[in-house]
Amino acid sequence: MAKEVKKVRTGFYIEKEVLEMADSLLAVANVRSRNEFATEALKFYCGYLNSGKAENYLLQSLSSVLTSTVRDTENRLARMDFKIAVELSMLAHMIAYHSESQIDEITFRKLHAKCVEEVKRLNGAIELDEAYRYQKSEN
Repeated sequence: MAKEVKKVRTGFYIEKEVLEMADSLLAVANVRSRNEFATEALKFYCGYLNSGKAENYLLQSLSSVLTSTVRDTENRLARMDFKIAVELSMLAHMIAYHSESQIDEITFRKLHAKCVEEVKRLNGAIELDEAYRYQKSEN
């Protein structure tokens, strides 16, 4: 059983051009009459006006969510950047070391610790020529 909505009869003046525009849009609005069109249009406009009151709340909520999402993403990216920078530093030093001898486990662990310290100190700005000079100075 459909819910019965109480309606009231009212009258108002409207510009002829606006009425013609509304008549031409009845099918687009998916309504059968001017009354339905006017009702839907008034509901829409009232919702639009009321949304201005909720705008500040919605903007604050959206801002909070976006800030949190950006912060989490930034933290994940920073951790990944650090890991990549350590590996890149290790690679740069291994290439700079460039000798026929194999790098043993102890030397590799020392290199890793050195690279972690270097990435922290240089904030990830590793340059191959600096690693090359360092390796040449140790040999």
